[in-house]
Amino acid sequence: MTFTCLVAAWNEAPRIGCVLEAISQVEAIERVIVVDDGSTDGTAKIARKLGADVIRIEQNGGKTAAIVQGLRQVQSGYIVFIDADLTGLTADDIRALIEPVCRGAVDVTMSLRGNSPWLWLAIGLDYLTGERVVPLDLIKPHFEQLEALPNFGLEVFLNRLALDAALKIAVLDWPSVKSPSKAEKRGLMDGVKGDVAMMWDIVKTIGIFECTTQIVGLLLSRRAGSTALRSAGRAPA
Repeated sequence: MTFTCLVAAWNEAPRIGCVLEAISQVEAIERVIVVDDGSTDGTAKIARKLGADVIRIEQNGGKTAAIVQGLRQVQSGYIVFIDADLTGLTADDIRALIEPVCRGAVDVTMSLRGNSPWLWLAIGLDYLTGERVVPLDLIKPHFEQLEALPNFGLEVFLNRLALDAALKIAVLDWPSVKSPSKAEKRGLMDGVKGDVAMMWDIVKTIGIFECTTQIVGLLLSRRAGSTALRSAGRAPA
């Protein structure tokens, strides 16, 4: 199995260095692609310095569009999606995300960060997580559909593909990893606007009803994945 790590970044110079340093220590990842989505800070420079292949987009077009640009450059069998703004991320966290797929125990893995919303922590699933391992063959036929998605439609679209394909999913607990809120990064008003825009993009992509059915479907798929992990002696989230 071969793995490429794909990171979309917009003005993440204060955080992306630590993320890339953790990724660089993971032996299974053969290539790191950072898509700099119109950053006006030193994001691209830091990424190049740390050995990533950088795709530079001159004008910010949103996460989904940036990810598609990176996907078109992937040759490996699996993509490791990692958000650029994480704090507390270690190489062991990423290895834990990849390892069940390497062993063939599951098809897809997803993270559960320590500062996920309380409801997601309670049910053991963050269906919007930006950290996951996904087979490229699942996504490759759908590049044009991805390009037509709104800025924050990526994760729920990936959920739909995994559920439609009846893939086995595992959720890995990342209690020490956090993702800063939009308000922390951009200020309160811009952060609130960003959160509203994200939720609206999700509704535009899958509708309110499918949000619920996705959560239920992912929980059921996770149950099968959890059984596989326990049988292999590894406790899931």
